[in-house]
Amino acid sequence: MENETFAKTAAVADYDAGLRSYFMRVYNYMAGGLCASALSAFAVINTPLLRLFYNFAPNGYPTGLSAFGWLAFIAPLIMVIALGSVVNRGTAKQVQAMFWGFSAIMGISLSPVLLAYTGSSITRIFLITAATFGGMSIYGYTTKRNLFGMGSFMIMGLWGVIIASIVNIFIKSSGLDFALSILSVVIFTGLTAYDTQKIRVIYSEADSGEVLTKKAIVGALELYLDFINMFMALLRLFGERK
Repeated sequence: MENETFAKTAAVADYDAGLRSYFMRVYNYMAGGLCASALSAFAVINTPLLRLFYNFAPNGYPTGLSAFGWLAFIAPLIMVIALGSVVNRGTAKQVQAMFWGFSAIMGISLSPVLLAYTGSSITRIFLITAATFGGMSIYGYTTKRNLFGMGSFMIMGLWGVIIASIVNIFIKSSGLDFALSILSVVIFTGLTAYDTQKIRVIYSEADSGEVLTKKAIVGALELYLDFINMFMALLRLFGERK
């Protein structure tokens, strides 16, 4: 009986250690993706690359995206869709390459943020986002409550926000934009906890190194998108424009 209890305790300890190691890989990939996005955005803003992505007025101020800029803007969406196929059919190294490429191009597509908002504002909102994200991710990791019902509701809300945002491109309502920003903060705050719990649930010690790496990258991408979208929504609400 004692041997059986000891064996169960040891098995639980091994599982917990493996899970913690797995989550460290997920968070490391996510942090690396954020760094890649920040570096690519910084490179576009502070080098002649800026003129590849934006049209400029005679006074030197950007007036909008160039054709190449629009391509960079929609490329992340295309890459996210393509990533599903790479995960199913490709190797772990191919999935990694897609993730790093996506992160870099995402930074390019977000570079207008650095043009529109003050540096101090971006830094402040980033720290607020990091604190909120960290708290919700810890909650998702530790809670015993099943968050899958809440996650399904949040995903439905996200689709509503996406559709309303597309409509608002044409009607340009500041009130609707403000409401969508608030909803986005709520939705991606909830999705952070949900996605963290989902990553924990799908973890399996029996996975091979290749499968585990793919799972870690997909989990990192989901958390990366939660962080970026929460950051953007908070920036629209509380950021200080130049």
